Amino acid sequence: MTYDPLSGEPAPAPAPDSLAKQRFMVLQVMRLFGVALFVFGILIIQGIVPLPGVAGYVLAVVGIFDAFIMPVILARRWKSPPR
Repeated sequence: MTYDPLSGEPAPAPAPDSLAKQRFMVLQVMRLFGVALFVFGILIIQGIVPLPGVAGYVLAVVGIFDAFIMPVILARRWKSPPR
């Protein structure tokens, strides 16, 4: 049970539809952030952004992980149990 931080009273449970929309948005933002990290890593590797090349490789790999693997992990974790 969650509590309202201002009043200290129990907070109402979110509607399932609202929760699904929030989770969908989180997955999309995660993918977008992953693509942005990947592109930034490529810009570093190409020398356009003056940072060490190793940082570019690390950011590119983390970006791929965030864009392709993390949404799958979160979706499995949030999946409703079978009825």
